[in-house]
Amino acid sequence: QLQLVESGGGLVQPGGSLRLSCAASGFSLDYYSVGWFRQAPGKEREGVAFLSSSDDDSTHYANSVKGRFTISRDNAKNTVYLQMDSLKPEDTAVYLCAATPGTVMVFTPLSYNYWGQGTQVTVSS
Repeated sequence: QLQLVESGGGLVQPGGSLRLSCAASGFSLDYYSVGWFRQAPGKEREGVAFLSSSDDDSTHYANSVKGRFTISRDNAKNTVYLQMDSLKPEDTAVYLCAATPGTVMVFTPLSYNYWGQGTQVTVSS
C-alpha cells in the first residue's frame, strides 16, 4: 500500500521554527517529485515547496516562504522534510505532502498522485 504520513506540526509562536516530516511507505521517494502544500480555512490549497526526484534534487519555493522554508530529503529514511523558520501567523494552515513519479517538478495539486493526511501548523502568540 502506497502511503505518505506527515508529522511534526503543532503550535508555535511567531518567529519560531518547526520541522515537518513526510514519510513514505510502499514506494521509494527517490524516484518521485515531492511537494508541500498548505490549506487554510476558506482558502485554496497553496503549494509552498517542491523537490524534484533524486536524479536532480532541484528545489522551488513559493515567494511567500522563500528564505524561510527549506525542503530536503533523506533517502535512507524515505522521508522528505520541510524546515520552517521565522514562522508568521499567516503560515497557519494544514500542511500536506504529495508525491508524483518522475524527475520534473510539478506545482499544481492535480499533478500529484499520492497525498498524506496533513498536519496542523498554528502560529500564534
